[in-house]
Amino acid sequence: MPKITNVLEGASALVKGLSITFKEMMQPTLTDDYPDKPPVFQERFRGAHVLQRDEFGLEKCVACFLCAAACPSECIHIEAEENTEQVRISGGERYASVYNIDYNRCIFCGYCVEACPTDAITHGHGFELASYDTSTLIYRKENMLVALPADAKPVRIHEQAPAGGHH
Repeated sequence: MPKITNVLEGASALVKGLSITFKEMMQPTLTDDYPDKPPVFQERFRGAHVLQRDEFGLEKCVACFLCAAACPSECIHIEAEENTEQVRISGGERYASVYNIDYNRCIFCGYCVEACPTDAITHGHGFELASYDTSTLIYRKENMLVALPADAKPVRIHEQAPAGGHH
């Protein structure tokens, strides 16, 4: 008798599993009209990284290396340089002259975004990162940096930034 009960239990499990499959087969198919209609992203979507600028057009990244230290896959490479009186790139003493993210290794965990004290790095909505050539998956600062606003005026070191963030 134990063999018959095992067979009946197995058949019961098979029928139960197939009933779920057939029920799902009868449901209408949901299809996105990509690329004709852009996808709708959830608020917390983690796409390709974006390097932000402040309201004066300066880069927010001050090359503190906290994002690279927080990254579990060690995909962020930064090289820092000092701001000078002639050239002001960021609001801090230093700026990232090189800022690379290797998307071959990135796991989109968001630790870099959380670790950044200046909110310089954020997740954007870029999701088309696939490539047949892995060398194109190393994004450089120039690829990730937000475009300079047309009305942005560079701040000189000797000038004081207006109080309250107004121009």
